[in-house]
Amino acid sequence: MENAKIAEILRSSGFRFNKALGQNFIFDANLLAAIAADSGVGKADTVVEIGTGAGTLTAKLAERAARVFSFEVDERLKPVLDLTLRGIDNVEVVFRDIMKMRDGEVQDVIGEGEFSVVANLPYYITTPLIMRFIESALPVRSLTVMVQKEVADRLRAACGTADYSAVTVAVEMFGDAEVTRVVDRQMFRPAPNVDSAVVHISRVSGRVAQEDAAFVKRVVRAAFAMRRKTLANNLSAAFGMPKAKAAELITECGFSADVRGERLSLDDFVTLSKAISSAQS
Repeated sequence: MENAKIAEILRSSGFRFNKALGQNFIFDANLLAAIAADSGVGKADTVVEIGTGAGTLTAKLAERAARVFSFEVDERLKPVLDLTLRGIDNVEVVFRDIMKMRDGEVQDVIGEGEFSVVANLPYYITTPLIMRFIESALPVRSLTVMVQKEVADRLRAACGTADYSAVTVAVEMFGDAEVTRVVDRQMFRPAPNVDSAVVHISRVSGRVAQEDAAFVKRVVRAAFAMRRKTLANNLSAAFGMPKAKAAELITECGFSADVRGERLSLDDFVTLSKAISSAQS
């Protein structure tokens, strides 16, 4: 559907962008097709789209995938979507907040089997959304998300840099993250105050043993809880151990006693997690 026609449908339906919901829509057909291609989905795949909006990306995903389940919280968009998605029979729009749904509730809607997540969401919810899926037991094959450009930098930051964070390590535990394109703010309506980037995160299994994953995540969260504090201080607070004991475990793993969490790679965190687990058993 042409951009002008979609804009006219929004106008004629009386739709007004809700700033509180962070609504910024993309109408450019070439960009939408490129984002759908970035997701890597094919004709046999199921897509879970978060944030239907005006249905512009939804329609492009439907051209590539077998099924699209698109979740949207703003029910004011229903009459708009009835028109913009008319005649597309492999799309189901679900007016529910997926962030408030349990894994079982999600699967009750979409069924069993792997699926890919695609999202163009308000910036304030993108990181929680990524964590919601990469830390769940759902069979997520990949995530393709539109994020603020500085968030994209954090998702794929190198160990030891200022952008390196608990989210960086969590994403690495799940798979490989790459920025597929940078999107100028003028491509959105209304335009946000910052540029964006599309990040594709593909699942890679086996980086952390399944039985160790929960404890490794706990150690990572502890390590970054207070960035200005040393790793020993953070571990002492999180695990209720004397700081001297935490420092001892850290040095036994080959690190300086005053090292900070951002200096440890994923492999380092796995090593440290095993040492802490053994000390507590």
